[in-house]
Amino acid sequence: MQQRIPQADIAAQASAILAASSGTQDQLLPVLHALQDAIGYVPPDQVVNIASTFNLSRAEVHGVITFYHYFRTEAPARQVVQICRAEACQSMGGDALLAHAEQALGCKLHAHSGDGEFALEPVYCLGQCATAPSMMINEALHARVTPARFDKLLAKAKEAA
Repeated sequence: MQQRIPQADIAAQASAILAASSGTQDQLLPVLHALQDAIGYVPPDQVVNIASTFNLSRAEVHGVITFYHYFRTEAPARQVVQICRAEACQSMGGDALLAHAEQALGCKLHAHSGDGEFALEPVYCLGQCATAPSMMINEALHARVTPARFDKLLAKAKEAA
């Protein structure tokens, strides 16, 4: 589960990470990774500071952040549900599972539940093709997931939070 960082600490953490950087452009990706690892995302209001540190334009920094799917620009949900969207899982009920997950969480793919607790994300192959459809909740892998089993797993994740 992702821990929430108080807003007041975000700027201080970002400043410390940027100050520890050499400021050479080859360090942009490592610094973006460090920001996301520490804060959980790359805060959009820090793009100006990042650009200044690396002598880049805001557009260049924004372009790097948005090019790589790994980087987020908003706080992540505390828990992440990933539904496999690969062909094997789709052929074994993955589409129905995704539709059920969207209804249960009240959000579509690439979005957060209304309470911000869960994010629903696609994943393309979890290596469980023989036991499809598969999914993950946080770091826990689950196979042969039916809508009823999804509900039980979701309830367990809510209890653990």
